[in-house]
Order: sequence, then structure tokens, then C-alpha cells
Amino acid sequence: MGITKRFPGVVANSDIRFSVRKGTVHALVGENGAGKSTLMKILYGMQKPDEGTISVDGEQVTFSSPADAIARGIGMVHQHFMLADNLTVLENVVLGSEKLHGIGGGARKKIKEISDRYGLNVRPDLLVESLGVAERQRVEILKVLYRGARTLILDEPTAVLVPQEVDALFSNLRELKSEGLAVIFISHKLGEVLSVADEITVIRRGTTVGTAVPSATTPRQLAEMMVGSELPTPETAESTVTDQPVIEVKGLTVYASGGASLGPAAEPAAGGLLGDAAVGGDAKRVLDDVTFTIHAGEVMGIAGVEGNGQTELIDALIGLKNADSGTISFLGEDITPWATRRRREHGIGYIPEDRHRHGLLLEAPLWENRILGHVTEKPNAKGVWLDIKGAQADTRRIVEEYDVRTPGIDVTAASLSGGNQQKLIVGREMSHTPKFLIAAHPTRGVDVGAQAAIWDHVRAARREGLAVLLISADLDELIGLSDTLRVIYDGRLVADADPATVTPEELGSAMTGAVSGHLEHVEEEADGAVSTVENGADSTVENTDDTAAPEDEAR
Repeated sequence: MGITKRFPGVVANSDIRFSVRKGTVHALVGENGAGKSTLMKILYGMQKPDEGTISVDGEQVTFSSPADAIARGIGMVHQHFMLADNLTVLENVVLGSEKLHGIGGGARKKIKEISDRYGLNVRPDLLVESLGVAERQRVEILKVLYRGARTLILDEPTAVLVPQEVDALFSNLRELKSEGLAVIFISHKLGEVLSVADEITVIRRGTTVGTAVPSATTPRQLAEMMVGSELPTPETAESTVTDQPVIEVKGLTVYASGGASLGPAAEPAAGGLLGDAAVGGDAKRVLDDVTFTIHAGEVMGIAGVEGNGQTELIDALIGLKNADSGTISFLGEDITPWATRRRREHGIGYIPEDRHRHGLLLEAPLWENRILGHVTEKPNAKGVWLDIKGAQADTRRIVEEYDVRTPGIDVTAASLSGGNQQKLIVGREMSHTPKFLIAAHPTRGVDVGAQAAIWDHVRAARREGLAVLLISADLDELIGLSDTLRVIYDGRLVADADPATVTPEELGSAMTGAVSGHLEHVEEEADGAVSTVENGADSTVENTDDTAAPEDEAR
């Protein structure tokens, strides 16, 4: 109660009052920078409050570390999972807690007991690297239950789940509730918050502003509590798609062992783009004969469960990974051999899916992060010289225009919340008026107000002719923003959907390999025709693409 936490130049939490009852799901919502993350770090022992108290089961406690919080029955499942891919599920669960139940039969028995009790369906002998996102999340939940947690903090638990996986998670949460456990549920997806929570606490500008009962609240009312004002009514957007191709991808194939991983694209070698030696043996195709065109004024969305080739597609388009076969054309020019810097300078914008690894220098100030990827362009450069004053001035503009909550442009990127980091990246990329924008999860971790603002910026640029490739785990975002929508599965584009008619449930099914409803299944046959199935009706259309088969090109 009365939690206050200050940092240099900012009060992150101010007299926050927050109470969670046993056997309930208590949602915590607020804008980016509202203080949610700081509050949870205090509750989990990662930081100490400057003022206020924490009580567990009526007893006042003081935490000096997460170990103290765990000892009092508090566990946290972070948005970015803390699992070792090269270890089994059992090894990940017992790691650091070997004294509880050993590392053999006793641990296995306890894991099975917890898994069965809460319907987690966790298999202890599988390698974590073989698990999907939803399975990994269940392992993380089991980890904290294994350590005796009675209160679980879930940070953005549905961010990368398809609708069916969200339903399964909520079923797990109901099991936890029935056993008397408490769940603190942090999310920006207000529809999900209202469907799963028993109570909702709203934080705005570092302090609690009220609570809400889900049965008597709408997503819009909740959003307005978060921002402190009435939200504007969204406008109906007219199509801006033109007939001018901006990006054309033909037969793009990437092997797991091929390409220059996270390095600039190289000039083609003898025997193909990378040479015969680059593709050998039974190397897996992580992108398989991908072909599409995006026109000026068009947003093409790609839906897919993470790990089905989206990352490799992004890397190939921006030049971080070489294609093993196929071509990429930009405004009619073959850019397949171009390095990343050349692509960027010619008008390709890039919002990376992992902002920490590929979007920011976390220990550098905001104005230096504004320069990243655009070091040779105005206002960051004057001729061959870096223009520090120009970069600093433009950083202030981005902070203002994109509502980046920060005490100043000299603080480090690490000091910002995840959502504010994302707004800085989006502002940086949109500031250079790209002709083609690769937007990977552009609103992941941002609040509803910031999400709407980012969408407005994209729509405005689209009206001016911007072509966008949108990859997102938010199916409502994909449906709401896209002019055309395709589904990727196991490295292939397997289905087309009409954003005007498709439902999130249909899209989610297609992402797991089942195509039905308002989707069109596309499958290339051996004779060169393309067989399509839409709502159960078969048809065959001529394949006019003269790109060679990927097997031939790879050789």
C-alpha cells in the first residue's frame, strides 16, 4: 500500500494502492510508462520501494531479491521467457531448485502432479527448443508453481498466442483460480482483460486512478480511464492501394544452414546466390518458394505462429540474411545482392521484431538511438560528418510527436518502458519517409492509445504511397490494418484471406495449418498449376509465375 518509487528525473510510482484477493485474476492496466513494470518489479523483489508497504497474507514483508518473493509464494512469468533451449523441460524447471525435489524421479513426479492438477499438459523430457510459444509459456507457469508460488504475475501472457492458445491459457488460469491461487494479469489487450479478470486496477501517470468491474465496463471505457480523456472515434478508411509495385519477391527460398546469419547480404557467388556449398545435405528450408508483390499504398499483412519463417523473411528483405534462391526487387530494381545499408539509404524502413537485439543500443542515450540505421541521412548527417545537434533536435520532435514518455533525450534507452522504446523506434523509421516499411510487431507492448497513434501514422503514410509488410501476432491489428492478408506456415505462404470478412478465429486456425471459412488455400502442384480451395469449392488456375522450382535454383 502507498508504494512510491523515484528515479532521477521521474516518479515511476506515486502512492499506488493495490490489493489482490485469493482465487481471483486481478488485471493491471495502464499506458506505457504508467508504472506497471516498476510496481511488478517491486512486488517481485527486483527493486525496493522508497515508500509504502507490501503485505502477503496479512503479514508485512520486505523483499531484497526475487528469492525473497519466491519464498513468500510470489512467482513471475516474464513476457520474454527465461528458458534454456538446449535443456529439457524437466531440466529447465528444476534449474536452481534442485533441493526441492531432486533432479530425477522426485522432480519428474512433482512436475507431472502439477501439470495434471492445472491442466498444463507439460511433457518433461522434451527439449525446450522443440516447443511452440504456448508450450513454453506453460513451462514458465509450471516453473513458478514448482517453486510453491501462490500468487502469479503474468506479464503480457497473450502477446504471441493465437486465439485458440489464448483460450487454452484462460482455461489454465481458471484452474489456478479454483485452487485458490491469485493471478496478476498485465495486458494491453483490453478485450482479453475484460474476459478473464475478476477485478481490474487502472494506473495512470504512476498512480492508481480506480478499479473496474469487468461485467460493467467496456474496452473503450477502460481505455479512457487509462488515458484520462475521451478517445476519438476511428474514421472509416478508404482503399489507397495503387497498381504500382514497390516490392516484388519471387521464389524466395532460405535454408537453415544457408545465408549470412545476421550479416550484410553479399554479392552472389558462383553456382547461385551463395554457391553450391551453401546448400548441402538435408538442410531445412525455413523459407520455401515465397512469392508476393506489395504495391504503393498497400499494407500486406502476414499471419503466422512465431517460428514459421517470419524472421527469415524479414532478415532476407532487409539484407541481414542472404537468399539461397529467388529474387527481391524494389521499385523495379533487383536488390537481392544489396547490403543492408544500401537498402536503408534507398528507402526501406525497418521496425524489428526484437527491439532489444536489432532496434536499440540500450545503454546509449535516446538521441544516439535516433541515429541508428540512418547515420548517413539528414538530420543526422551533414555531408560526411555527424550532425549531433540535428539528431538531438529531431529526437525531441519524435519524443513529442510520438508521446515517448521520458524525462529527456539524454537518458538511456534501457530506462524507458518497452512501449516507449517501441514508440521511439517507430518514430525514427517513419521520420525518413520510407517507400517500403517492414513492420514486425509494430505495436507489441504498447498501450491502446499509443497503438491507435502508430496506426494513424502508418495510415497517413500509406495515403502518401507507402508500401508496408506487416507481421504481427495481434490478429485484430492484422485484420484492421491490412489491405491484403496472407498466412505463413512452415516457411510457405499457404492461404490468402480477405481482411473485410475473415475472423480472428479463422485466421488462427489457418496459422496452425487448417484452412477454412473466408480463406483461400493455395498449393502449388507438380504440373505447375495452382490448386485453390475456398469454402470447400475446388478450382484450378494457371500458374503464370515462370520462376524456376526452388530445388533447381538451389542447385
